[in-house]
Amino acid sequence: MKNVRNQVFSIQAPSAVVMVRPHNFQVNGQTAQDNAFQSERAPQDGDIAKTAYDEITSASEALTAYGVTVHLFEDEGHSTPDAVFPNNWFSTHAGGHVAIYPMKAVNRRLERRLDVIEMLKSRYRVQDVIDYSGLEADGLFLEGTGAMVLDHIDRVAYAVQSDRTDPIALERFCTHFNFEPMAFAASDEFGTPIYHTNVLMCIATQFVLIGLDMIENETRKQEIIERFQASGRIIIALSNDQILEFAGNAIELQGKDDRILALSQRAYQALTDTQIKDIEKSAQPVPLTIPSIELAGGSVRCTIAGVHLTPRSPAPRHVGA
Repeated sequence: MKNVRNQVFSIQAPSAVVMVRPHNFQVNGQTAQDNAFQSERAPQDGDIAKTAYDEITSASEALTAYGVTVHLFEDEGHSTPDAVFPNNWFSTHAGGHVAIYPMKAVNRRLERRLDVIEMLKSRYRVQDVIDYSGLEADGLFLEGTGAMVLDHIDRVAYAVQSDRTDPIALERFCTHFNFEPMAFAASDEFGTPIYHTNVLMCIATQFVLIGLDMIENETRKQEIIERFQASGRIIIALSNDQILEFAGNAIELQGKDDRILALSQRAYQALTDTQIKDIEKSAQPVPLTIPSIELAGGSVRCTIAGVHLTPRSPAPRHVGA
């Protein structure tokens, strides 16, 4: 039986996304220092590039089949190994707003591309584009919806403190886009800091997946718990091991009939039956198989930039660049 609540529009769950299909994928050596999720033994050859290409192709087709509009762009460059993760360099917001972000790794700054912004302007109602990339010159970084997990309903920006999430840049974004900043320190059981917030938590309309054990300050942890409880969401606590399997790196999307939760097959297999049942109360899990891409230290959430903009006119569900 379908949950009738899923038929109601949620600002948290976009019905359109941007994805980038890599032609020359490889693991980025410039991001290895502070990304503990990144594989140290990932192959650097044509086989992994082809596999990653096929993984994004299959993932975009799967989302399209569920009724999500996928704007699929091609990356044929050899200098942008992480181009498959577009959510780090731009985000979109209700009311017609777009943000462009400052990136820590020099080669990741090359991922920013005008054709994506022009597509958004042509197909959606865009009022302004605020570009924070100039902060890179001052060593201030804020890597988009990797650095921040945004609660679009309660207007809170949750952000793990790291070199990729500068407090000045975070405050500036929150002021411009009307979010309350909620910064906190988080690390794994070995004391290694978490590099991006979106590997730690996923905020959906009616639930949140979160690695509570990784939040260092108990007072701050309780504040976060109380915020989610006040919003009426089910809190699905993830273990450290589940976080390492990318169970927190998911995104809720609006499909044709229901809200779905896009996550990797690896992440889905790490969840317990009880956790899956809690998710299924309001969203259908859609596991996507992307093991090669996960070697780069990111999973399904990282490959998807949600489009929270109003379409200018009805668009086809699968759109090439």
